[in-house]
Amino acid sequence: MKTSKTPLTRPRGRPRSFDRNTVLDRAMRLFWLRGYETTSLAELLKAMDVTTPSIYSAFGDKEHLFLEAIKRYIDGPGRYQADALEEKTAKGAVTRILSQAVESMVDPLTPPGCMLTLSAINCSAASASVQQAVTEARRQTELALCRRIERGIAEGDVPAGTDAAALAGFYATFLYGMSIKALEGVTRAQARAMADAALRAWPTD
Repeated sequence: MKTSKTPLTRPRGRPRSFDRNTVLDRAMRLFWLRGYETTSLAELLKAMDVTTPSIYSAFGDKEHLFLEAIKRYIDGPGRYQADALEEKTAKGAVTRILSQAVESMVDPLTPPGCMLTLSAINCSAASASVQQAVTEARRQTELALCRRIERGIAEGDVPAGTDAAALAGFYATFLYGMSIKALEGVTRAQARAMADAALRAWPTD
């Protein structure tokens, strides 16, 4: 049985030309919707509307295609998390993250939830490297939030003595759970109410 790291068979013939970003967006949506392991190469070829030699020359194998799709997600639909950290206060940053997460995760024009949470949630040992890459991407996102909270403590808009790592972990965990709720069909109003409840956990003096 082939693993996800097995390169695509290189057929003869001239590869078809295509817009790389367009087909990568299509792959991203499919991985986001179905997950890494349950998405077959045949489904990818159909969704991306490319030939096997074209996808081989552009991405090499399914794993590398997935990793590029993850980066595309972080720089695209998931960009709101990094952008929100530019808010003037740490609480403002978290408020914006939760608000935009709700809009993103229940948007009917995109797959539900967060791709970083859902696309590699249950991988076999054969896909351990993929799961590790996604886990590291989530860790970096949480670390960036932790650093923003630490900055808030230093600047005085977060109470002194606040455990920045624990607070960042709390909101990261909330977002993971919201992805599952989005997958289950939570409404926008319900998701907003949950986000408001999470914000009430923000530390006060």
